[in-house]
Amino acid sequence: MAQIDKRIPQVGMRFKDSNEAWMFWVEYGGHIGFDVRKRCTNKSKFDGKVTSCRFVCSNEGLRRKCQTEREPKRFRAETRTDCLVRMVITLDRATENYEITEVVLEHNHYLQLPQTRHLLVSQRKISELQAFEIETADDSGIVPKPAHEFACRKVGGPLNLGYTCRDQKNHLRSKRQRELAFGQAGSMLKYFRDKVAENPSFQYALQLDCEENIANIFWVDAKMLLDYAHFGDVTFDTTFGTNKEYRPFGIFLGLNQFRETTIFGAALMFDETRDSFIWLFESFLAAHNGRQPRTIYTDQDIAMGKAIEHVFTQSYHGLCTFHIMQNAVKHLSSVKDEEEDEVEDEEKETHILTDFGACMYGYEDKAEFEEAFDNIRQKVHKQTWLDSIYKVKEKWAECYMRDVFSLGVRSTQLSESFNNALKNHLKSDFHIVRFLMHFERTMEVKRRKELESEFEARKKLPRIKMFTPMLVQASKVYTSIIFEAFQGEYERSMAACCRALDGNNKFGVAIGSLHGDLQFEEERIVIGDPLTQTISCSCGMFNRAGVLCGHGLKVLDLLNIKTMPTHYVLKRLTREARNGSIQDRQGRNVVENPKLEAQLRYQDLSHKFHNLAHKAGNYLECCVLLENAHDSVAPQIEDKLNATTSAMNEPCKDKENVEPNVQQTNEFLCSTQLNKKEVQSRNLRRKKGWLEKLLKGKRKSTKTTAPTKKGAKKQQKKGKPQVEVEKDDKNKGANLEFQECNAIFSFTQLLTTPPCDVHHLF
Repeated sequence: MAQIDKRIPQVGMRFKDSNEAWMFWVEYGGHIGFDVRKRCTNKSKFDGKVTSCRFVCSNEGLRRKCQTEREPKRFRAETRTDCLVRMVITLDRATENYEITEVVLEHNHYLQLPQTRHLLVSQRKISELQAFEIETADDSGIVPKPAHEFACRKVGGPLNLGYTCRDQKNHLRSKRQRELAFGQAGSMLKYFRDKVAENPSFQYALQLDCEENIANIFWVDAKMLLDYAHFGDVTFDTTFGTNKEYRPFGIFLGLNQFRETTIFGAALMFDETRDSFIWLFESFLAAHNGRQPRTIYTDQDIAMGKAIEHVFTQSYHGLCTFHIMQNAVKHLSSVKDEEEDEVEDEEKETHILTDFGACMYGYEDKAEFEEAFDNIRQKVHKQTWLDSIYKVKEKWAECYMRDVFSLGVRSTQLSESFNNALKNHLKSDFHIVRFLMHFERTMEVKRRKELESEFEARKKLPRIKMFTPMLVQASKVYTSIIFEAFQGEYERSMAACCRALDGNNKFGVAIGSLHGDLQFEEERIVIGDPLTQTISCSCGMFNRAGVLCGHGLKVLDLLNIKTMPTHYVLKRLTREARNGSIQDRQGRNVVENPKLEAQLRYQDLSHKFHNLAHKAGNYLECCVLLENAHDSVAPQIEDKLNATTSAMNEPCKDKENVEPNVQQTNEFLCSTQLNKKEVQSRNLRRKKGWLEKLLKGKRKSTKTTAPTKKGAKKQQKKGKPQVEVEKDDKNKGANLEFQECNAIFSFTQLLTTPPCDVHHLF
C-alpha cells in the first residue's frame, strides 16, 4: 500500500479549524512554488461559524479591464492567468471538523524555482523574534540593508530568513506609524506607561498649562535612582539642546566611583523661567525621596539661580567656571587708550584674562582676591559685567570655596562628551517618541562603558609603587583612578618637611618638589589627634575632593598611624560604592533590570537551540527528530503560557484603584496635547556669534586699502608704517583670520583649566 503524502491536499483530509486548513494551503503553495489567496469564506447566519472556504492560487481569475479610454501612464505586468487550482473545505457539523471536499492541483502557468520560492508573498512573514531583532537593529543605528544582510548570514542565507529587505523597511515604517497612533503627547504618555509596566521604579512627572496641555516633562529610570542614591552628593545641571519643538533639553549629571559621567534625571522644558525650574527641581527631589545634593553646579542663568535658592535650600550652588571664562573673554575689554597699537591691545587683554583666571583659581586669601579684582577694574572701561560677577563671587572664587565638596570639578563641561554622544543620535526632525528612544539608546551606550570600567577594575590590579600598609589598604579599597590620586598624595608626603608648632600635635608641613630642583610649596598647618585618629589641614583638600592630602598623610605617619582611618574612606570612591539596597518613594526596592534573569535564561536557551539546529541541519534524520520533538513540546509550552497569563490577568479585574500614571485609556491618550512653542524665524540664516562678529570686524580693518588723511597723520606722528592690504589678496586675509581664531580659542582653553600640578588629579 502506497504511503499518503501529508503535504499534498487530498479529498477527505480533515482539520480542526479553518486557520489550520489555511496554514496547510500556504505551506503547500510554498512547497510547490505558487502564491495563494483566500477566494471566499462563508459564515452561518445562526451561530457565525465558518461553514466553507475556498483557497485558490493567486493567478486565479482574470484582471478587470479598464473602463476608461485613457491610456495609463505605466502598464502593469499581467499576473492573472485564470488558474483553476483550488482547495475547498466544508464544516462537518457532526464532528466539528473541516473536511476537504474539492481539490484541483494542475496549474496553467510557470511555478517558482526552489531558489525563488522564499520571495512569494505568502511565504514572507516576520515572526515576533525577527521583529524584535529588526527593531533592535534600528534602535542601534543599523540601517536596514546591512541589518538584513546580517540576518541572512545568521540563518544560512535569504532562503531561510522568511522576509526581504523591503519587508523589513515596511515593518519599520509601520512601527513608526504605530508609535504616533495617539499623537505626539499621547504616544509619549504611552511610552512612559510601557516603561512603568517594565519596571515600576520608573518615574515621570508632567506639568500642564492653563489649557491642560503638557508643558514640562521630567523622567528618571531605575538606574538613575540608584546612581543618585550612591553618587548624588555633587550634581551638575545643564541645558544644552533642543528638539523639533524648540524645547530645551536638560540633564542632571554627576561622577561615579570611576570619575565617569552618570545621569540622575532628564527633562524637556517648555521655557526656562523661574517657575518652570522650580517645578523641575521639586520633581527631581520628589523622585529621589527628597534628598538634596551637597553641591550643585549650573551655568550663569538668573532664573535657574532663583529656583535653586527656593528649592535646594541645603545645597551649595556653584557657577560653572567654563561659562564664566567665556563671558570674561566676551565682556572684558582692555582698550583704554584707543590710539594704542593693536598688538599691545591684545597683549593687555591677555594679561587681563590671566588676572581674572588667577582670581578664579589662584588666590586662597580673600584680601588678596579683593586687591587683584580691584586691579582688574582699573584696566577696563565698562565694569557692568564685572560688577554683576562680583556680586556672586562666593559661587566661583577659590577663596570662598575652600570647604565646598566638589570632587575637584567646578565646571559643567564634564557632560560635554555625553552631549556630543547624544547629539550624534538626536536629529532636529525627530518626533518626541523617537527623541526619547534615542536618548535611551545613548544611555545604554554610556552604561555599557561603565560596566567595562567595572570589569577592568575587577580584572586588573593597581600598580603599587611602595608596599606600605596604608597603600596596600588603599589599593584594595579605592578604585584604580582614585587610588592613583591617593598614591600621588602619599608620594608627596614622603617629600614633605615637618616642624612642630606651639600647641598639642600642631605641625607645619611643607611639601617639596619631586622633580628638578628642591623647592617647597606653601606651608600648611595641620592639627592631629592620635586618640580619634583625625587630622585637620588648612589646605582643605579632603573637604573638597574626599581624598587625604599629602600634608595630612605626613602627620598621620608622625602620629604612628600606619593604616588609613575608616572615616577618611568615602564609600562613593570605593569599589563597593554600589553596595546596599535603595528604595523608591513608594517603599519598593529599586531593581535596575527586573528582566535580567529572564534575559540570561533566554541567552542560555538560544545558544543551545541554535547550536543544535546548526548541527542537525546537515542530516535529514536529525532534522525530523528535532521537528518531532518541537511539535511535541510546543503545545505544552503554549498551554503553560496561556494558563500563566490568565492567572496574572485575573487579579487586575478586582482592582478598582490603579495608579493614575499607569491606567490611561486610549481616549485620554488621544486627547492629550503638547504645548508647542511658536517660533517665527524672520531670517532663515544662522545667527552669528560674538566671536564671528569680532573676527569679521578685525578682517574688515585689515583689508582697508588706504587710510584716511586723519588716520595717516596719526600714524605718521607715531612713526608707524601704513598697513595696506590689497583687495584681491584673499588668501592672506583668510590666513590672518584663521590665526586670530586659533589664538583666541587656544587662550580660552588654557584659562579654563585650573592651575595644578601634573601629579595632582584634583
